[in-house]
Amino acid sequence: MTTPVELEFWFSDQDAADAIAEEVMAVFHQVDRNMSRYREDSELSILNLHAADKPVKVSPGLFQVLEKAEEVSELSGGAFDVSFGSVGYLYDYRAHQQPSEDDIRSRLGHIHYQDVILDKAEHTVFYRQKGLLIDLGGIAKGYAVDLGIERLVRAGVRHARLSAGGDLRLLGDKRGNPWIVGVRDPRSEDRSAVVLPLENVAISTSGDYERFFINDQGERVHHILSPGTGKSVRGVQSVTIIGDNALTTDGLSTAVFVLGPEKGLEMIERLPGIDAIIIDDKRVMHFSEGLAPPEK
Repeated sequence: MTTPVELEFWFSDQDAADAIAEEVMAVFHQVDRNMSRYREDSELSILNLHAADKPVKVSPGLFQVLEKAEEVSELSGGAFDVSFGSVGYLYDYRAHQQPSEDDIRSRLGHIHYQDVILDKAEHTVFYRQKGLLIDLGGIAKGYAVDLGIERLVRAGVRHARLSAGGDLRLLGDKRGNPWIVGVRDPRSEDRSAVVLPLENVAISTSGDYERFFINDQGERVHHILSPGTGKSVRGVQSVTIIGDNALTTDGLSTAVFVLGPEKGLEMIERLPGIDAIIIDDKRVMHFSEGLAPPEK
C-alpha cells in the first residue's frame, strides 16, 4: 500500500502473538491486492478497465469501501470524490511530473462521483462514462486498519495500536493510561503540532507533505487534488479527523482538506462523534467544538 504499517499490542503468549501479527499483516496484503492502483492485477484495476462497458461484480470489501466513499461524497458536496483518479493518474510524484493544463482540462469532466453507479442488490459497479477512473488512496488504508483491528479483537487482544501511514486505530487504552498521539507539524517531521491523550478511537491525518514535490514555479504539488480543478488543494497544510472507525475518518480527512477550514468544520459539526483539527496555510490551527477546552 506504499506506506509503513505499525502494530503494537499486548498478548500473554509470544508464539500466539506472532501468529496474530502475521494475520493482521495478511489483511493489509489482501487489501493491497484488491484496491491498489499500482497493481495491474488488482480488483480495482480490473474494475477501472471494464466498468464503463458493463456492470462489474466486486468483492464485499471493495463494495463496502465504495459505499462509504459515496456517503462521504454526498456529505461533502463532492469535495471527496474517488473518481479524482481520472486526473490523478496523470501525476507522478516520484518523478516530479504533473499534467499540462490541456491534459487536466481534457479529463476534468470525468471526475464525477455520481457517475459511479453502485447496485446494492447485485454488488456491481458501473461507470456511466468512459475515461472515469477510481483511486481509493484516500480511503482504502482506513478500511485495512479497521479490518486489522477486527482481527485483533477476534484473537482476544484488548490493548493495541495499529497504523498505516496517516490512519490509526487505538484499541482500548495503553494498559491503564491513555495512548499519547502526536499530530505532526506539517513542516517538521520531528515535531508535533499538538499532542492528544486518546483511547479506543480512530484518527486519520491528511497532509500536503505525504506525497509532493516542488515544481519549477516553486509551487508545492501534492497528492490531495481538488475534484473541481484537478490540481493540488491550496489553503490547508493538514487535517486530522477523530472518530469511531478509520474507514470514515480516512475519507473525511480528505474531504475536509478539500473543503478548507470554514466549510470543513461546518460539515464536521453536523456529524456526531466526529472531531477535526485543521492547520491552514498560515499555520493557524482550527478545531471542532468537541476539542475545545471547557469554559471556566
